Amino acid sequence: MQELGFILAGLVVGTAVGATGVGGGSLMTPILILFCGIKPAIAVGTDLLYASISKAFGVALHGRNGSVNWKIVAWMSAGSVPATLLTLLVLHLVGAGPGLDRLIKLVLAAAIITTATFTLLQDPILRLMKNCGIAFDAQALLRWQRPLTLLSGLLIGTLVTISSVGAGVIGMMLLLLLYPKERPIALVGSDLAHAVLITGIAGLGHAGIGSVDCRMLVLLLTGALPGIWLGTRIGFRLSPRLLRRGVAGFLIFIGVTMVTSVLAR
Repeated sequence: MQELGFILAGLVVGTAVGATGVGGGSLMTPILILFCGIKPAIAVGTDLLYASISKAFGVALHGRNGSVNWKIVAWMSAGSVPATLLTLLVLHLVGAGPGLDRLIKLVLAAAIITTATFTLLQDPILRLMKNCGIAFDAQALLRWQRPLTLLSGLLIGTLVTISSVGAGVIGMMLLLLLYPKERPIALVGSDLAHAVLITGIAGLGHAGIGSVDCRMLVLLLTGALPGIWLGTRIGFRLSPRLLRRGVAGFLIFIGVTMVTSVLAR
């Protein structure tokens, strides 16, 4: 029954990702923790490798179409890779236990609520970014682009390694703010390429400290791949805005539930 539950979780998350584009990490990790009873560290480590493998197919397509800005990926990685390695070292030194579980849940809840807020208010936020971009000095933005991209990578690397959330929606939000003149499809491809790299490194790091369940990983992918195909079909038939609002509402519910469970102990 547990194996069927993992396949079903992969199917549900894959369907949601295919239909709405919302990052799988913000859904998969909390589902494993809250509904499957998996320890937070195992859920995060396994989800990181799951995300890296499942997103690699998308990067291959973007790379073939020339919709990846590798310079952006390089500058993001210059911040995220060292941050990921340092965070893995800290997690290794802290070791498994109630303290680590509490930290993961709190960071995960904050990242989920941030993701849900951006998903729910995506259109007004993008309009605000565009209006603010007009007021910015283009030369000043260009001068600070690389340092801010590196800083964004540092933030994402830390966040992703602790919670498995942040490389998708939050990364995309930062790129839209920092590169308003870049083609949106190129930002999507760049964000995806960076996500594959950083989740792969973080996932392997978690495997090295024993917080990856390989059997569960295979079962999640078994459900996710047909789920993504099914989700794309659903997405073509239903309102994308309605779907995003539904997923965002579910994410807020999960985030609040996780905070409540931590504070109750």
